[in-house]
Amino acid sequence: MSEPLIDPPVDDAPPRPDLLEKLRQPQTIRVRCAAITQAVTDGRSGWFRIDRSRLPEAAARVAALTRRRFPDLRIPYHSRWRHFEAGGVDRKAELDVALGHLSPPDRARAQFDLTVVSVLLDAGAGAQWRYVERQAAMPAAALPAERASRDDLMSMLDQASGAADPASAPATTPEPAAAASTVDSGDAAPSFMRSEGLGVASFRAFMAGSFSSVAGQPCRVDAAALRQIDVAVLRAIFQSTPTNPLVGLEGRAGLLARLGQALDAESAHDGTPARPALLFDRLTQGGRRREVTAADLLRHVLQALGSIWTSGSRVKGVLAGDVWPHRWAGVAAGSGEDTVTRGWVPFHKLSQWLAYSLVEPLQWAGVTVTGLDALTGLPEYRNGGLLIDAGVLVPRSAPSLERHWKPGDELVVEWRALTVSLLDELAVEVRRQLGVTAEQMPLACVLEGGTWAAGREIAAERRPGGAPPVLVDSDGTIF
Repeated sequence: MSEPLIDPPVDDAPPRPDLLEKLRQPQTIRVRCAAITQAVTDGRSGWFRIDRSRLPEAAARVAALTRRRFPDLRIPYHSRWRHFEAGGVDRKAELDVALGHLSPPDRARAQFDLTVVSVLLDAGAGAQWRYVERQAAMPAAALPAERASRDDLMSMLDQASGAADPASAPATTPEPAAAASTVDSGDAAPSFMRSEGLGVASFRAFMAGSFSSVAGQPCRVDAAALRQIDVAVLRAIFQSTPTNPLVGLEGRAGLLARLGQALDAESAHDGTPARPALLFDRLTQGGRRREVTAADLLRHVLQALGSIWTSGSRVKGVLAGDVWPHRWAGVAAGSGEDTVTRGWVPFHKLSQWLAYSLVEPLQWAGVTVTGLDALTGLPEYRNGGLLIDAGVLVPRSAPSLERHWKPGDELVVEWRALTVSLLDELAVEVRRQLGVTAEQMPLACVLEGGTWAAGREIAAERRPGGAPPVLVDSDGTIF
């Protein structure tokens, strides 16, 4: 049996301004996860054991799927922008037309706005929900600056979404490994599920101006507009109904409200407009800096947006977000000991997903992003599920897979830490089987090629609806 979970020791020293600095560093994620992985390797866990003899077989599945999806091995980054391509539609081209009158920095700011709000709306959608994309998208009149009342907005969204319930649309059954969860049959409007559906829906809302408070400028996100978004608005944007339920609506609405508050607070520091685009300006010094590191990108994301993660943990009373205690997390932080955060393991899954997704907008603006492999594999249920379903991670108790868990439960923290470490090991074997180097296929491409799609594929083979092997209750903001 596992040892009882012990709270990390309390340090009586007052919190420092840089209290969470170590927890924001990607190297800390790897070091803490490696400590947990070593303990499991040593047989100290009551939850899992590792069977590394199954890594080649798991890598073979990922490699075969990668070749099937990308025969030339020209693999894009694992990014929210892949979901904007769902159904083979080049929505970025549509966005480029809408932004064509802007300067390159302003185009990047709009792309940052879209990416941030879309990623923050991307958590588990549930197996029943889907989004129907129609040609009659939400009109520009849905701009907060142009509507007279909430009733006007709801009426416009209902009209744009169509009278039909998405649940009454013809059901689609995609191939499990397909990049988009949709099949367009005949003249029927395509429908999308899960992350692709959330991505397409948030793209359509962005294009309509549902996140902008400035009349005539739909393609932006600002704090004033975010303050007007609640569950009812999200229900309309995502076509969610009693027969087409989207899980975590309350959590998503709260997250956007806190995003607006965080942007207001950040804007107050230096007068930068209260938009997610302030990340672009800080990273690039207003568009003048031409090179940034991936670690710096993540640090800016966590510093600016860290206050929005109220459903995560508090370290020394400070909101830390997707950071959780584990007895084997140790004190090492990658560069010396850190007694302040000892016993805590950071994951920052959505923040890292956001960092990966901001790389392309930076590159399109002519900014080079270096050190991309400093970011880790994403510890979420598709990547982690692949490792369990492929037999690399073996639960010590079958009943543990039959109950529901919370994100902070020890089994879940351990599973996610193992996922981070073993994705690095899996990536080495995938590259070997494909005959490429780490430079030719960074981790961001292995994920896209990839582990995430393989996790979806194997889950669909093993369980109805492709449910993950571990059931984690989520409020739509963390896991």
